[in-house]
Amino acid sequence: MAGKLKTNLFQFSASQFSEFVFDKNIDAMFNSGLDGAMKTKFVLAGCLALVSLTFASAASEVDTKALRDLDAQWSAAAGAKDLDKTVSYYSNDAIVMPPNASAATTRESIRSAWKEMLTSPGAAISWKATKVEVAKSGDLAYVSGTYEETMTDANGKPVKDRGKYIEIFKKQADRTWKVVADIWNSDLPASAPAAPEKK
Repeated sequence: MAGKLKTNLFQFSASQFSEFVFDKNIDAMFNSGLDGAMKTKFVLAGCLALVSLTFASAASEVDTKALRDLDAQWSAAAGAKDLDKTVSYYSNDAIVMPPNASAATTRESIRSAWKEMLTSPGAAISWKATKVEVAKSGDLAYVSGTYEETMTDANGKPVKDRGKYIEIFKKQADRTWKVVADIWNSDLPASAPAAPEKK
């Protein structure tokens, strides 16, 4: 019922909202005793609230699409093994937490981690966002999804991996989005350690 009322409220035009507020039956029901000036102020405040909600919703949709596109471009850069472009998506204070490794907290260590991944023999990596959520504040968001990665082992055989990731984006002073935290891990079970050779 609450959801239906909210939906109907958004469908009101300004004139319909005014008629609703000025309806004598409504005024009598609440025994408001508001004079004409106060009613006008109430109508204007209500209209402004509706407009603000509409703009906030539109802005969120724009940011959601922008982040989804940005994440796809980032994946394409990594797939093309463009190291400079790949690391350019991070903010200056970003933290990257790859699996089975220490967190990278500086520009140099982040670049080094990506360089190792992209230059490994047979390396191929891609990912795709499945969910994008923007905070009401409009300056923070997270993107989650799945990735696929292929590398070549010591014997020259391709080793495939797949898993999930989550990225935290923050809107910068120039209104661009940058990644401030990045973490991913595999869906595959950990490999068992090799059995020691018998002497």
